[in-house]
Amino acid sequence: MELNYKTAEKVLNAAKERALSMNIPVSIAVVDSGGHLVALARLDSVYGVIDFAVKKAKTAAMFGVNSDVMGSIISEAGFHGYGMLNSNEGLLTIAGGVVLKDAEGKTIGAIGSSGGTPEQDKEIAAAGAHAIA
Repeated sequence: MELNYKTAEKVLNAAKERALSMNIPVSIAVVDSGGHLVALARLDSVYGVIDFAVKKAKTAAMFGVNSDVMGSIISEAGFHGYGMLNSNEGLLTIAGGVVLKDAEGKTIGAIGSSGGTPEQDKEIAAAGAHAIA
């Protein structure tokens, strides 16, 4: 299964519902497996977190692990971490980027949320990911 707009919209809507129920002004991005933007919602968040949401999602999609997991990997890389963080037009390795998988467990994309605390962003993104689990 490839990530199409209909699936991305389902993921986005579930994440939006969670964010609205928490009253958190976030931006939420859904990307395909190549890290290309498929859907975006800005829920009254500040402008700067749009890029954060996209980068969290891209980081998760490109490496097949949630963005905070990639952060743990990079933090152990010592001085090589700088190069890793600046690869692929910049990664964002804090919580809020969650991998999207199809029924067979294949990565089809990712969702990123930004604007809340890292824990809130992760909860919002996970709600979106669970919509297709």
